[in-house]
Amino acid sequence: MSGPAGFETTEELLAGWGRTAPTHATVVHPHTAEAAAEVVSAANGRGIVARGLGRGYGDCAQNAGGTVLDGPALSGMIDLDWERGIVRVGAGTSLDDLMRWLVPLGWFVPVTPGTRMVTVGGAIAADIHGKNHHVKGSFAEHVLGLRLIDGTGEVREVTPDGDPEVFRATAGGMGLTGVIVDATVRMTPITSSLISVDTDRTADLDEVMRLMVEGDADYEYSVAWIDLIATGRNMGRSILQRGRFASADQARAAGHADPLRYSPKQLPSPPDLFPSGLLNRLTVRAFNELWYRKAPTIRRDELQTIEQFFHPLDMIAEWNRIYGPRGFLQWQFVVPDEAGEVVRTAVERLSGSGVSSFLAVLKRFGPGNEHYLSFPRQGWTLALDIPVLPGLDRLLDELDELVVEAGGAVYLAKDSRVRPELVPLMYPQLDRWREVRSRLDPEGRFRSDLARRLRLC
Repeated sequence: MSGPAGFETTEELLAGWGRTAPTHATVVHPHTAEAAAEVVSAANGRGIVARGLGRGYGDCAQNAGGTVLDGPALSGMIDLDWERGIVRVGAGTSLDDLMRWLVPLGWFVPVTPGTRMVTVGGAIAADIHGKNHHVKGSFAEHVLGLRLIDGTGEVREVTPDGDPEVFRATAGGMGLTGVIVDATVRMTPITSSLISVDTDRTADLDEVMRLMVEGDADYEYSVAWIDLIATGRNMGRSILQRGRFASADQARAAGHADPLRYSPKQLPSPPDLFPSGLLNRLTVRAFNELWYRKAPTIRRDELQTIEQFFHPLDMIAEWNRIYGPRGFLQWQFVVPDEAGEVVRTAVERLSGSGVSSFLAVLKRFGPGNEHYLSFPRQGWTLALDIPVLPGLDRLLDELDELVVEAGGAVYLAKDSRVRPELVPLMYPQLDRWREVRSRLDPEGRFRSDLARRLRLC
């Protein structure tokens, strides 16, 4: 349905990537930033929140009975300084688009999560992290400035130095301080589109954690896949992959005539016919055994493509359908370095509980930043996808308590079930964030299902 001022509206049932709690909203597709500001100014009742490509696992980009602003409607490149690698883009521009445009010119995104199908606005709102946090920090630390529509409909120019409080509240603020219109981002120089990867297959959790502590300073990117089904002496057996971008000479020596060539492929979406329960302990055990055994014990300097190393799941569109109609949740926590035993306890409890997860990922974080609700902080982070099963909430509630006691947190961008009373303990600057948010949005226009569930505002 067409709107009166440069936008269309549709009524849609929206869910996060985990597909666990869909809700209805009016979705507005603005043609311009001015139209988006008009929509914000008119929002009332259940409020409004921006939505990117829907890759938040929980309900962060849903607004039951309210308005959702379609972020990708405001996309595209606005300006590029290709010599310095500084790009200004609409907030609805995906990391996928950025890579397709800029990798052939010798520039890579500074931080990428496990999917490239996220928008720049979403990357800032969730202050996303990747396999290189121990070296490069989170995404918003590479943002030089942004334009933000606040709760009055005003478009603000925000920079980390010029308006630090607003920037710190918006980066990691889950879209609740305003609508990001566009952003200026500093990219990372590369001379090839290939990553030189070292692989180690480890026998247990102790070995992989030791290798990560001892060697991660030597690598720009590091991640370990953990077999969450394995128990006993094999508990936490892993495949650790660490690497850095290969040079143009390395790529040419391996037979790549065009070192910066980048053309990722994607298979069609699987049919939405998979029954819930298909990914059970038996099927996941078989997959994990095959995945672990096929990895080499030690391999050095293997050249992998960007999609192989960073975004293997993106090779299948809408891979979340394989979990069936009940969906799944992703649980990700971080604890300080000295609380590494919490990682062991979590793996032990989950391995022994019957939980079936084929995707369990361990990474190390470097120092955190000053963004009030940013998730990464120095230490260990474990993330896993789990099919929705009876009794799962109780187990995760108990593990949440351990995380809080250790001074850690659960990632809001992936959460769909944490208890709201734990959030202030996980995010000690929550009250400061609320103060800044109230100034930006005095009438409380920005709302989401996540915000209501966790009583954020």
